[in-house]
Amino acid sequence: MATKKSISNWTLFGTLIVASLLGFALATGPDTATAQQAAPTENKGVTSTPPLTAVDLGPQISGMQGYQLRLRIVTVDPGGVIGLHSHKDRLGVVYVLKGTLTEHQGDVAKDYGAGNSFPDSVTHWLENKGTSPVELVVADIFKQP
Repeated sequence: MATKKSISNWTLFGTLIVASLLGFALATGPDTATAQQAAPTENKGVTSTPPLTAVDLGPQISGMQGYQLRLRIVTVDPGGVIGLHSHKDRLGVVYVLKGTLTEHQGDVAKDYGAGNSFPDSVTHWLENKGTSPVELVVADIFKQP
């Protein structure tokens, strides 16, 4: 009898947890969608160094002829944006050296501050909502023209 009562209590506890999480998701969901803004298509206030270093991948990896692995520093000024773009055929990773950058993927926005990194492998756009420049270290695989 005690086992049946324990199972019922755990079932009730689990149901309350799930219901609470669903309620939180429903309560926060509309605000996220409402906060969505139109994605800019042009870059504004963005500078990039020439590659600090680049490695020709063709001789190193079969099937990678014409591709480089490159490393750059990208600066996004306050109010600057990197317009909506795709990373099809140009995968990379980003490390935030300084400042906070907001990444937008559809209706989801995520902030990355100094010391954070993220994959650069989706369709997205980025913005600097802060008052100081954002500095990024960007490593990506790039098809040479």
